[in-house]
Amino acid sequence: METIKFKGTPVHTYGTLPSTGSEAPCFKLTRSDLSELYCHDLKGKRIVLNIFPSLDTSVCATSVRKFNEMASRLENTVVVAISKDLPFAQARFCTTEGIDHVIAASAFRSPEFSKNYGVEMVDGPLAGLLARAVVVIGEDGKIIYEELVPEITHEPDYDAVMKALK
Repeated sequence: METIKFKGTPVHTYGTLPSTGSEAPCFKLTRSDLSELYCHDLKGKRIVLNIFPSLDTSVCATSVRKFNEMASRLENTVVVAISKDLPFAQARFCTTEGIDHVIAASAFRSPEFSKNYGVEMVDGPLAGLLARAVVVIGEDGKIIYEELVPEITHEPDYDAVMKALK
């Protein structure tokens, strides 16, 4: 269990992020077109998991826009934007915002994702949603960077993510 904050109030997660150097847990998520996205679909690429509570918040939307911009400049790298938003809402957001370098994926049917990655908030006003985190997985399937953002209302450290990818 990790302690993070939402507007200064402590909130807890189900578990902890997998640590740098460990094998990334495999995942199954739902794409905007309702097809499944499996970890093995991205094998051999570097994978950035941008995990957040909901696209209906300004900080989450900003992070997806920034990662979309970053993804357009990265080779052999896939960015997956993950929340429990319904795939229809994710598709609408991506279309409206011109998000075309990020794969939007929902964990709404994948409770094992939030448990395996330790990102489900178990208390506070956002209980049941995903905490804000970034996990970067190398081409070999091992985690090369992880960040659980300590305050939900803050953005992740984009510079640290880019540094991990160099």
